[in-house]
Amino acid sequence: MRKHKGVLLTVEGVDGSGKSTQIRNIGLLLRREGYTVTLVREPGGTDLSERIRKWLLTPGRQPVFPPSELFLYLAARGQVFVEVIRPALERGEVVLCDRFTDSTLAYQGYGRGLPVAWLRKLNDLCTDSRRPDLTLFLDVPVALSAARRGRRPDRIESEKTRFFERVREGYRAIARAEPRRFIRIDARGNRDVVFGRIRSALVRALKLPT
Repeated sequence: MRKHKGVLLTVEGVDGSGKSTQIRNIGLLLRREGYTVTLVREPGGTDLSERIRKWLLTPGRQPVFPPSELFLYLAARGQVFVEVIRPALERGEVVLCDRFTDSTLAYQGYGRGLPVAWLRKLNDLCTDSRRPDLTLFLDVPVALSAARRGRRPDRIESEKTRFFERVREGYRAIARAEPRRFIRIDARGNRDVVFGRIRSALVRALKLPT
């Protein structure tokens, strides 16, 4: 097994962009290339974070106040960062995250309208200012992402189309501002076609064998 410097690789996109399917494929690819991979989802990854995930995603009768939603996400992130992400990076592993700090900027910032500059500071507080080394943004039209979601949407998936349009534009704005870190992947097409695009991007970014 080859030794590698710890890498924080995140996968982002609106709900229904295909992240969960593609993350499994990415993990298999990296392991075949000799990387030790720790897979994490947000919110989740620890006992506390998974309990918070249930609170956040279960539909309820009353709307959730956006700052309340924000601080629950941040609590889950802080816990998984301390318990799982930071130790794995210190061991030299690739930490492959299904969502990370950019989700807060896109969803709570652009989607909910909370101040993005303020959100960046809160993200840093929860992660010791650790930013992703590489982010794959699975970009898909909102209408297509809606068609891909399950028949029983969770609380976030139940949001209106306009909300997801704002979230998508948030991701696009981050990608334009940080082109060296953010790689936009066209997530239209079947899973094999999309993974081919992802693999090509990782070959270039991580210098994997072709």
